[in-house]
Amino acid sequence: MPMDFLKKVEHETLPLAVTDPRDIRNVAVLVAAGLVEAILPQEGVPGDLPAVVLRITPPGRDELERLLETPQ
Repeated sequence: MPMDFLKKVEHETLPLAVTDPRDIRNVAVLVAAGLVEAILPQEGVPGDLPAVVLRITPPGRDELERLLETPQ
């Protein structure tokens, strides 16, 4: 889930390179939602290039705070 991935990224040193296809999809969703800034591999380009998370955006930080306040 992208939000679980966002919580994981919060505790990592940035920039963070990810190569797992599931993680790359999560990064792409978070970029589309404006919650992180990242460099994504280009579709159709041969090779397993990583996605690189550069930073969590202010809306991403707000979302993390909201997730902490929401009972699970």
